[in-house]
Amino acid sequence: MSTAESAGTASSGRASDPWTAAHASAEFATLRTRLRGFVFPMTAFFLVWYFLYVLLAAFAPHFMAIKVVGNVNIGLIFGLLQFVSTFAITTIYVRFANRYLDPVSNRIREHVEGGSW
Repeated sequence: MSTAESAGTASSGRASDPWTAAHASAEFATLRTRLRGFVFPMTAFFLVWYFLYVLLAAFAPHFMAIKVVGNVNIGLIFGLLQFVSTFAITTIYVRFANRYLDPVSNRIREHVEGGSW
């Protein structure tokens, strides 16, 4: 078996594996670009937010100990907001995926399953 045959290409030079063709398509590149355009900035935002909380807890304990209402202090509020932000990011991602990623991935899947690649 030649290297070309083991990579899934026929003698005509066209990909015989539809998933390889889909991966090389412009639609897949669009899907990948949209995903990265969302995931990387959102990850950076969350990490900055999380490390802000950790750094404040480590280096500004007096600030984090400021009481807001009763025994509730700023540190507790920041800690609870970590959970809120996680759920918010998840909700935002689901809406983004439904609107911008799923239509493209569905078209790719239909092409692959339909054998048009």
